[in-house]
Amino acid sequence: MRTGVVILPEHPWPEAREIWQAAEEAGFDHAWTYDHLTWRSLRDAPWFGSVPLLAAVAAVTRRIRIGPLVATPNFRHPVVLAKELMTLDHIAGGRLTAGIGAGADGFDARALGGPALPPGARTRRFEEFVTLLDRLLRHPATEHDGPFYTARAARTVPGCVQQPRIPFAIAAAGPRGMRLAARYGQAWVTAGDPARPGRVTGPAVLPLLARQARAVDEACARAVRDPASLDRIVLGSRLVPDLTDSADRLTAFAAGCAALGFTDLVLHRPRPSGVFAGKAGTFDAVVAAALPHIARLRPAHDANGGTAGGDGPR
Repeated sequence: MRTGVVILPEHPWPEAREIWQAAEEAGFDHAWTYDHLTWRSLRDAPWFGSVPLLAAVAAVTRRIRIGPLVATPNFRHPVVLAKELMTLDHIAGGRLTAGIGAGADGFDARALGGPALPPGARTRRFEEFVTLLDRLLRHPATEHDGPFYTARAARTVPGCVQQPRIPFAIAAAGPRGMRLAARYGQAWVTAGDPARPGRVTGPAVLPLLARQARAVDEACARAVRDPASLDRIVLGSRLVPDLTDSADRLTAFAAGCAALGFTDLVLHRPRPSGVFAGKAGTFDAVVAAALPHIARLRPAHDANGGTAGGDGPR
């Protein structure tokens, strides 16, 4: 089983450089940052842009895969985002994975003005967002007229290092999003129940993940896709409080997820206070003790054996 870490974009450079390089040295397979304008209780705290940050990270790392987790239509346009992702893929030498999601009705959704979208409209917008982003990253020139987006002779040249395009890790909890993941994603991402974020914990977590995993299997069947070809990423720190306070707890949770077919477990690097509060020293010690054991876990029906990268079927 592979492991990843989320590093919030709150650290000034060069402190951030040391943190990201330490994640690579610790043995994580991938590292991510949130792609928001502001986020929850940290809206008035330091918060840097994900795209320039990832460009800097790509230049000072060598092995670890990197990406946003997740970019959304709340303030991203597919034409501009495609150009930025293509550029990041070149800087990173083919180590970029694009985490993408529908976006919630929060600060990001209101920052640019305009009417608030109800859930159904956000889902329709996300479907167009994913399909257009897929086309833009596959083709040098794209024309598109849709209810949410327009592209006029949009150019994506010279194209991605990873062909036919960079991989998508699509966050989804509902059936329509899961169908997008099955059709366009190399990976599906879950943080549990979006209607109750962080509230389904303890013994209820694994049954919830099992239900979602079965729903993704059904989405793959509808897409005529082998379920084993879709990586499955669980954001463990969003689901289990104090997950990284104990190597035994972390390893046990990883084993439970692997038994459900999850291929990747993502943790959050602790912060001194507030959201994801914890001790960095404890986190580092637990990760050092647990990662070798987690790496030996073989997820149920995992046929990939690669990275959180690649491309879904067409």
